[in-house]
Amino acid sequence: MNEPIWQPDAERIAGANLTAFISLVSQRLQWPIRDYTDLHSFSVDQPHEFWGLVAEFCGVQFDRAARAGWRLSAGMENVAWFPGARLNIARTLLAASSDASAVVSLREGGHRREVSFGELRQLVARMAQAMRAAGVGVGDRVASLCPSTIETVAAMLATLAVGGVWAACSPEYGVAGTIDRIGQIDPKLLLVGDGYLYGGESHDLLVKAREVASQLPRLAATVLVPVLAAAPTLPGAVPLAQFLEPHPGGEITYESLPFDQPAFILFSSGTTGAPKCIVHAAGASLLENLKAHTLHFDVKPADRVYFPCTTGWMVWNVMTMALGCGASIVLYDGSAFHPAIDTLVRHTAEERVTLARWAARYVDRLAKEGLEPQRDHDLSCLKTLMCNGSVFSADGYHYVYAKVKRDVHLVSPSGGTDSFGSLVSSNPLAPVRAGEIQCAALGFAVDVFDGDGRSLRGQPGELVVKKPFPSMPLRYLNDPDGSRYRGTYFSHFPGVWRHGDWAEFTANGGVVIHGRSDSTLNAKGIRIGTSEIYRQLADVPELAESVVVAQDWDGDTRVVMFVQLRPGFTFDERLEKRLRTELRDKLSPRHVPRKILPVADIPVTITGKVSEAAVRQAIHGLPPQNVGALANPQSLALFTAALHPALAQP
Repeated sequence: MNEPIWQPDAERIAGANLTAFISLVSQRLQWPIRDYTDLHSFSVDQPHEFWGLVAEFCGVQFDRAARAGWRLSAGMENVAWFPGARLNIARTLLAASSDASAVVSLREGGHRREVSFGELRQLVARMAQAMRAAGVGVGDRVASLCPSTIETVAAMLATLAVGGVWAACSPEYGVAGTIDRIGQIDPKLLLVGDGYLYGGESHDLLVKAREVASQLPRLAATVLVPVLAAAPTLPGAVPLAQFLEPHPGGEITYESLPFDQPAFILFSSGTTGAPKCIVHAAGASLLENLKAHTLHFDVKPADRVYFPCTTGWMVWNVMTMALGCGASIVLYDGSAFHPAIDTLVRHTAEERVTLARWAARYVDRLAKEGLEPQRDHDLSCLKTLMCNGSVFSADGYHYVYAKVKRDVHLVSPSGGTDSFGSLVSSNPLAPVRAGEIQCAALGFAVDVFDGDGRSLRGQPGELVVKKPFPSMPLRYLNDPDGSRYRGTYFSHFPGVWRHGDWAEFTANGGVVIHGRSDSTLNAKGIRIGTSEIYRQLADVPELAESVVVAQDWDGDTRVVMFVQLRPGFTFDERLEKRLRTELRDKLSPRHVPRKILPVADIPVTITGKVSEAAVRQAIHGLPPQNVGALANPQSLALFTAALHPALAQP
């Protein structure tokens, strides 16, 4: 048994939002909900009652309420939630008192700015008025090519207020990667920043913005947002100050819209083809993420939520939903490692953050560098620490509790852009076990299937959802008959959502994610997740990064691992032998790669994930399907057979 590494005390349990919600549910149902297991069963067995109570508990403001049921027409993918209801989700997100802190904006170089909810509402009111004057209305798309700033948050909220659809593309993408995304959505309005900071360097966006705008034929206006310069100029663009100048603000006029009104377009990573434009509904996006913040992460009014990430990632959108809890959000435009490795730790301490998200790879780096955040920083306000974005190892859990903070709820939820939320998540009333995600998320009927659709326990398989959930995508853009949408989620197990993760339920009721199911390895007839290998090598001091892929070989496949060493270390026979011994002794002989080869760099996506797909394509001589998704596409040249003759040898 995996013994608990942390348990909430009685005071924490008594004060948790989840405890109050369980009490509400028990009262309304007139029968006791004893624990999380009971609550989860209720959430998937009686979803109409459950989601209605979530909306009530989380303070969703309806213009016209409706029974919280669903209308199931033909298949799991054809569900209408809250039929007849009308709302505008920006109203709920902006409902906190005027003097409460809403957004803190941080930037490399020490820049800091903070606005209250009252100030944010005024900026949103002016932006909404300006958008309407520019012709933006219900259903129109607003595209953003801006870094994470207060103006970007306000633009998103203004888009929602007028009934538009928000689509943000990370400014780090090149022209081709940006057009691959924004070019598909046919926006009416484009907001662009003049630049951004990263790693101590300024990155100009004006040239890219001009080229992107020229390829958007139906664009009504381009608005230039100052970030690096006080008054930047761009031919054909309207400066933000001029865009807003005629509009005095005042009360926000919110469009009253159906629950399933399109509100967000999220872009898939694009590492296996052109990015998919995933359309999400307004009400469902709000409800799922208020549930997550309130019940799973225990966010309360006046808390501070810090998810440092780029604006084009689903995580950024999730963070903004914490505004609906009355919490403030802390933005950061810059590198996690500038000017020092512990930059995100310092922000968490100085801004008195209560819920922080540090990427799993960031925590691994802190551990490898031997940093002890609890010794060097005041993290007394930190209640919950989220470590995800990639599989978070048991060693990572032990490091957090030994070197970061002993009394913190460590969570590692897993979901994604497709679900606009987490399928497996956290329970603030329950113990934490190293290497395990605590539970299935409320409202998600998750299971793990073998190849024939049979439930598995104690063995890895495909992570699936067997019943509808509100935050399923409405559709893919440019998929008129829905065939791409159905093919992605429902073709493998008819009538069941296949998420694409290789997962396992533990004996404790927790969940372990072993990686993406399309990147699992077939080693002598046994499927293994690449994360199993990465976990065992996480504490090898010589390794900065590694990637494991399957190479087609002699009518079958073989496992190949590439390793990137930290500065000052050399790859030699002794290190290779140690890596092989570690994997053989801790896992099995099947987990030992046939080849272990050094490389100077490993491709990662803009969002910081190692791209196994790109490496796999490169070693087979195939062109990568979307170079624009990579932060360092030049690294792919290191994996060709010509530069790696060993790949062509037995």
